[in-house]
Amino acid sequence: MFVNFIRHGKTLGNIQKKYIGKTDEELCEEGIKCLKNMKYPPCDVIFSSPLKRCLQTAEIIYPHKKIIVSENFRECDFGDFEGKNYAELSKNPYYQKWIDSMGKMTFPNGENPLYFKERCVSEFLNSVKKAEKNSTFSFVVHGGTIMAIMEKFCVPEKNYYDWQVKNGHGFVAEYCDKKLTLKEVL
Repeated sequence: MFVNFIRHGKTLGNIQKKYIGKTDEELCEEGIKCLKNMKYPPCDVIFSSPLKRCLQTAEIIYPHKKIIVSENFRECDFGDFEGKNYAELSKNPYYQKWIDSMGKMTFPNGENPLYFKERCVSEFLNSVKKAEKNSTFSFVVHGGTIMAIMEKFCVPEKNYYDWQVKNGHGFVAEYCDKKLTLKEVL
């Protein structure tokens, strides 16, 4: 089975390089324009995060397809860092502790990154169980969601942060025996 992982289009928060997790931002004009200028692979089934930016992206890319919404594909809750960028957080001692933990520490008043990864991986496994042998799935989700799934299943193995992807871009992979083999970068 083939799977397409597509990160949602740009939002204003993305342009401003802010931590946008649980904030339900819509796509900005630039994000919509970029999506319309890209070519995306076809699919049989579409899964999406419930947040507007993912749903809008899925509707633009696959306008005549049914979208299966999954709460567990939502982005990580960045807690006190939500809606802020590096410059705004640079003097925050908790932010420095989070950086020093290599992103493993729970966000203050937010989500534990390990739980976030487990949530995304578990939902991916639940989704692909529904697959027919020769079907193709598209996951229109968040960058962190893609990174968590690719880190867990892709061979050869790479670090979570090695799977960062720009807005509107992603990966095509083949999924077999709980392994993802990268076929194309979108």
